[in-house]
Amino acid sequence: MHEILYLSRKDVEALDFGMTDVIDAVEEAFKERGTGEAEMPPKPGVHPLHDAFIHAMPAYLPGISAVRVKWVSGYPENFKRGLSYISGLIILNDPNTGLPISVMDATWITAKRTGAATALAAKYLASPDSKTVGIIGCGVQGRSNLEALDAVMKLEEVRAYDISSENLHRYVDEMTAEFSIAVRAVNSPREAADGSDIIVTAGPILKHPSPIIEKSWVKAGVFASPVDFDSYWKPEAMLMMDKFCTDDLPQLEYYRSTGYFQNIPSVYAELGEVVAGRKAGRESPDERIMSMNLGVAIEDMAVAVQIYEKARRKGIGKELAL
Repeated sequence: MHEILYLSRKDVEALDFGMTDVIDAVEEAFKERGTGEAEMPPKPGVHPLHDAFIHAMPAYLPGISAVRVKWVSGYPENFKRGLSYISGLIILNDPNTGLPISVMDATWITAKRTGAATALAAKYLASPDSKTVGIIGCGVQGRSNLEALDAVMKLEEVRAYDISSENLHRYVDEMTAEFSIAVRAVNSPREAADGSDIIVTAGPILKHPSPIIEKSWVKAGVFASPVDFDSYWKPEAMLMMDKFCTDDLPQLEYYRSTGYFQNIPSVYAELGEVVAGRKAGRESPDERIMSMNLGVAIEDMAVAVQIYEKARRKGIGKELAL
């Protein structure tokens, strides 16, 4: 009888897989993608409600002999029900037989790997002297992006903004307690973005957004990571970028065909090409660079495989008959 290892969110979190480990795993996955070895089709999806999505995210990384799929949903109105915006499951398969070997909660992995992708892009594309980060959106991604950026940059100040004053002040209190960085609340997106070395926008993903970030807010030398696609960024602010990167060009083009990203710059490079050394990262201290990371399957896979292996070693999880 074939069995699979089930890992709940509590199980995944109990494994204490650190952010630096997540970043390292994601970096190796992007190197493999950059050399053309990874197989990762654009994620198909369905949209049961307005601005809600459920996506299937398959991938194969031959370098670590891993096959998996993530079934993930994003429902912007879930907060009204006391539910998470993002939820999902990851299924790992045996690459030799195709049989599933594990099913695990995807919520923790999705949060951490998204922050890790921002930090990885910043490692190659941000100014190494970056000290100030503006974070717009103080939910799960506002937290994980700061955690990951703190692991690769020597940050000194965070300017945080959220439409909910309650969320904002909770974020400031919690992040101040967790990191050795001055975290302060600001009253507007402009105060968060204007003059910051790094700008992270982490609101909900909207197909027809009302963007607000102006080009005049974006300083020379900035690195920008819109975790929420182009929801916050006006086209003229994006079009002024000297380099516009993405984690996956085919996926970006797929999204464009469905109505997203109707006015963006031409893509300079995929993140994997930069990580693998096939294209240059930052070449000037004054370059304005944006990395439009859409969230790709290889990130989840690289982390999920290590989570699975660690769970096996530690005897965490529950065996279920297939």
